[in-house]
Amino acid sequence: MSPDTFSNAVKDFQSFAGLNVTGELDNETLTTMTLPRCGVKDKVGFGSDSRAKRYALQGSRWRVKDLSYRIAKYPRNLNKKEVDEEIHKAFVVWSGVTPLTFTKKTSGPVHIEVRFERGEHGDGDPFDGPGGTLAHAFFPVYGGDAHFDDSEKWTINSYRGTNLFQVAAHEFGHSLGLSHSDVREALMAPFYRGYVSSFELDEDDVSAIQALYGKKSGQGPNPTSGKKPTEPPPSDGEENELCNDATIDTIFNSAEGITYAFKGNHYWKLTDESIAPGYPRLISKSWPGLPGNIDAAFSYKNGKTYFFKGSQYWRYAGRQMDGKYPKRISDGFQGIPDDIDAAMVWGGNGKLYFFKGSKFWRFDPTHKPPVKSTYPKPISNWEGLPDHLDAALQYTNGYTYFFKKGVYYRFNDRSFSVDPADPPFPRPAGYWWFGCRAQSKGGITGETNQDGVDDDNGVRLWNSERRQGISRNDDNDITDIILDGGESIEQDTRI
Repeated sequence: MSPDTFSNAVKDFQSFAGLNVTGELDNETLTTMTLPRCGVKDKVGFGSDSRAKRYALQGSRWRVKDLSYRIAKYPRNLNKKEVDEEIHKAFVVWSGVTPLTFTKKTSGPVHIEVRFERGEHGDGDPFDGPGGTLAHAFFPVYGGDAHFDDSEKWTINSYRGTNLFQVAAHEFGHSLGLSHSDVREALMAPFYRGYVSSFELDEDDVSAIQALYGKKSGQGPNPTSGKKPTEPPPSDGEENELCNDATIDTIFNSAEGITYAFKGNHYWKLTDESIAPGYPRLISKSWPGLPGNIDAAFSYKNGKTYFFKGSQYWRYAGRQMDGKYPKRISDGFQGIPDDIDAAMVWGGNGKLYFFKGSKFWRFDPTHKPPVKSTYPKPISNWEGLPDHLDAALQYTNGYTYFFKKGVYYRFNDRSFSVDPADPPFPRPAGYWWFGCRAQSKGGITGETNQDGVDDDNGVRLWNSERRQGISRNDDNDITDIILDGGESIEQDTRI
């Protein structure tokens, strides 16, 4: 294999796994390659950017909606009743978002047969013992059966061992016609991510299965999983909280590319078009140990998300606290003040920027000290931005956004100024970001019936605001962005 072929193969894997695409077998790539995972082969080589990732369909599906299954062989370390309940719950994950039904049988022909086996078990794809391959399943065209490695320590509602419910729900996705997804938070991602106490399907999973079988009658586009909800559905007043007052505490992209807005003790998940159904939810339920009223948040290139409040910060890997936190900002981010207003990783140079009052700081962990003596600098260096910001975000369309008191500013990283536009910035965040019909408190009035709004049915096409901008669907590093004059933005003395 030539060096270029090898490097491209590594890049394909890194892209599919949501890693930094370097083409080199770095420690993170090698670690990911050794994670426990599903034995179904991946469709790699089609993704080049995390923001373009989406589900994959295998190409076959069941032609009936009422499916049957049988557990032909049980695992050795769990009793049958427990296994029956977990397998049933795993099927409910998919019947909860589609018209499909699943009936357990003990005899006769069935659509999906479930077996726990060790080593070679008759299908030409032997299991490899503890770790490695956890299970595999056949697509509908090949029968839909699901096999689990009985050498694994299968567990229920425990952080120890391998969670049977989550692995079974993943395998049954294959049994229904789904291939592996390259969205890291999706259930159909190939790597086992460990026990998740507050499990729910990702939007990517829901979109995938509904592309094959349609939506469940009378249910929205993104209902929760088959597990009993941990929170009651929000009331109308809670749903409209961001429309009544679109002021937020922080907004950030997760390592998986999902955008979340935080306010008080609640958070909202944003889709390309509005707020996802079923929100708001409690921050403390989804990020155990994290308080409300967060000052700022961002996800860094190491795949971790950092949250800041007062003089402390927390680090999370996905939804799990990544070590002993909170820690003091002065210890982990030397040179950055307490009680910051906003923080972000800026796409112009990949550096961290912190904002407080009328000042901002640039933080570079590769330098000693990480904050140069020339900081802080005035926020007015960012042409057109106000002081005392609420939040900052490098969004997936290539623009940087700043939020303050219910309105937002779109910042053009090439011209290094707030974009001229009609209607002008700042614009009301509730209307343009959260899909609110009416103007929210703090917003700019007189923008109804603008191009992109369908007043007949309330469907917003305002998301074109968030989809337009500089394309990021290329292989360029963020440091390759240059000004029209050829000078690197990182060299601009203003920032």
